Amino acid sequence: MIRLLKPRRGAVQTITLDNGSEFADHEAVAKVVTAATYFCDPYCSGQRGTNENTNGLIRQYFPRGTDFR
Repeated sequence: MIRLLKPRRGAVQTITLDNGSEFADHEAVAKVVTAATYFCDPYCSGQRGTNENTNGLIRQYFPRGTDFR
């Protein structure tokens, strides 16, 4: 995340994260990117609107379980 967001430092104001273990180092990301971080409530997909909408659009063309490597 740091590698992807660092060039956009200043343009990114907030980052909304899911509650997964992959975001355990969220404090380091927030510090480098200088953005406020927020966490979604568990099982509230409506708080991640853009993510859920994008997933729906992708699933129109690629079934669940598709390997994107």
